Amino acid sequence: MLANLTPFLLHWAITAFALWVASHVFKGLRFGSTGALVVAALLLGLANAVVRPLLVLLTLPLTLITFGLFLLVINALVLMLVAKLVNGFHLDGFWTAFWASIFMALLSLVLGAFVLGGTPEFTIQTDPAPGQLWL
Repeated sequence: MLANLTPFLLHWAITAFALWVASHVFKGLRFGSTGALVVAALLLGLANAVVRPLLVLLTLPLTLITFGLFLLVINALVLMLVAKLVNGFHLDGFWTAFWASIFMALLSLVLGAFVLGGTPEFTIQTDPAPGQLWL
């Protein structure tokens, strides 16, 4: 059970840290309390796991026409949804959500590469193990 819990907690901590840093970088994104930040990070992870794939599927033609750029809009909309659901999480508008979601995605990518990069479940094998052949 701890093997599944550890990556979840690490992702949650990375998301919470990215939200916290974004709240200091963007004036239009702020939290009323630490509890609001923690709940927002948890709800953002849940929304990215459940709501975002549904939105991607429903807007697939628009995403294909824009060569995937509409996914940035979906990320901003998911962040705005979380801001509406969590008391103490204030987001001034769409453009703040748009740029903050890009910033958070890049920061989470970098942090995830450092923190999660060494664990076996997050390692991508680029060459066959010694004595094995790729078919």
